[in-house]
Amino acid sequence: MNDLEPLDPAYVSDILSRHPFITIPGVINVRDLGLYPSTTVPTHITKPHLVLRSAELSGITEEGKARLKSLGVTKVFDLRSDTEIEKYNSPLPEIEGIEVLRTPVFQKEDYSPEMMAKRFQLYSSGKTEAFMELYSQILDSGGSAFGAILRHVRDRPTEGCIFHCTAGKDRTGIIAAMLLKLCGVSDGDIADDYALTRVGREPAREMIMRRLSKEPLFASNNEAAMNMFTCRRETMLAFLEYLDKHYGGAEGYAKQYLGLSDEDIHIIRNNFLMVQPSNL
Repeated sequence: MNDLEPLDPAYVSDILSRHPFITIPGVINVRDLGLYPSTTVPTHITKPHLVLRSAELSGITEEGKARLKSLGVTKVFDLRSDTEIEKYNSPLPEIEGIEVLRTPVFQKEDYSPEMMAKRFQLYSSGKTEAFMELYSQILDSGGSAFGAILRHVRDRPTEGCIFHCTAGKDRTGIIAAMLLKLCGVSDGDIADDYALTRVGREPAREMIMRRLSKEPLFASNNEAAMNMFTCRRETMLAFLEYLDKHYGGAEGYAKQYLGLSDEDIHIIRNNFLMVQPSNL
């Protein structure tokens, strides 16, 4: 599958109609992190509808809001920066009965012209090594945001949440991977989930390209623009190896960067796992 070419609409429609994708009108790339088997707690799977991931919620419709509430979501964690929200005119939605929290991974100073030029250069290469550098920046900057999400799972085991960035790929993919990893989900399943953004983003391909065309680096280079949105399975596998080597794995990161204890991690794992029903 060529990362840069449009996908067949029939294929996209079929994949989007099946788990882990969930249809939320006005939002793309919505996936459930439930139903993944744990390799460390046999006979257990992650709970469905407790933790969702997506792209930005700014365009959510009234029907989409009702659907989120019907799924039991009580909290939204918005990982985007103020700069992104302003630049793309994509404000936070108001959803009655659901708390929408600003939990940016990067602050405004991280969006200086110099920082953005470097970040775009890395993205545009599409190389695994470049993504590792970018993902280390996310890890180093995301402690407060990621900690808020994990503490929600720790403290609110019956209240669903959804977290998102702009496209629902990198920042969203990192915290999704760590949460699944804490529950013993296999690297292969985590990498498969990450790669599904290739399909999940497809309905917004034209919008994404319009946005990127306003960036000087991408204005005349479509390939560089699409490289920014590659989500290859091997990239996530490399990241999980990088996480183990440089941060002590998901548990090491959670303890060192998020201030969580072994007991906290145990509670998070228990809250997110359930015995696999016999019909699954």
